[in-house]
Amino acid sequence: MDVIILTGMSGAGKSQAAHFLEDQGYFCIDNLPPMVLPELVRTFLKGQGGEGFAVDKLAFVVDIRSNDFLKGFGKAMTELKNLECPYRIIFLEANDQVLVSRYRQTRRKHPLSDGLSLVEAIEKERSQMRGIRARATHVIDTSLIALSALKEELLHIIEISDEKTMDIHVESFGFKYGLPGDCDITCDVRFLPNPFYIPELKMHCGKDQEIIEFLEKHPETEQYYDKMMDLLCFSIPYYIREGKARLSVGVGCTGGRHRSVYMAERLAAGLKEAGYRVSMHHRDIDKDPRYQVGEGKKP
Repeated sequence: MDVIILTGMSGAGKSQAAHFLEDQGYFCIDNLPPMVLPELVRTFLKGQGGEGFAVDKLAFVVDIRSNDFLKGFGKAMTELKNLECPYRIIFLEANDQVLVSRYRQTRRKHPLSDGLSLVEAIEKERSQMRGIRARATHVIDTSLIALSALKEELLHIIEISDEKTMDIHVESFGFKYGLPGDCDITCDVRFLPNPFYIPELKMHCGKDQEIIEFLEKHPETEQYYDKMMDLLCFSIPYYIREGKARLSVGVGCTGGRHRSVYMAERLAAGLKEAGYRVSMHHRDIDKDPRYQVGEGKKP
């Protein structure tokens, strides 16, 4: 049986994530007190023996709405482990500014807002959810990603079948837009020559041959790639040994369009060649309005 516990900050996108999991064939139960989760799993496991519950993919949404019951989360996870039922915990989060903005747009009430301001309620929730976040096998920061990117990330997670193999996510980004919230390793390639200042290269991106040729003319590009691959291939087996299920590698340049995209593509390809399962996302590749269609972007 495939069991997913979907949790995280209020306003981070759990409803959209739950709807997507339902679309993928998961039987979803929302706002579940953790203490009843093991008994539900037992019920569905018995059903697999022919007692009428033909469900093999379950998703439970557990969050701060079950505030009084969250203390039972650790015990529930221990019971699941004793049932020898593999599970994954997907934790969705977003930064405070984004959460405040989303609540103001939807005009919904925060579950902890009684007697507190919205900012105080978010701070209290983050503090109370810290223990659950620490147990998460996957953390997705939805602050700066579109719904389509969230669905892509979830799809990659639910397609994981080998529990012993680490899931590696490589993401390019621009430092001017902030660091991704869940980076385990951050690579800063702002020291490489910047194609942005060359007029004929400015409108290209790091996946274009013109940018690739420009960057690979400089020996420091290949030297940096070799050193990073050396570090990653050395450290990843030890992350796996320590039980880490997912490694997030962020590659950043100033705007997130040229150098970081090129190096992220190179590192992802190198890790795939080394036999690792790798997903890729370019967070800021088109964020600057100067690159949008109608503003000079290549069709």
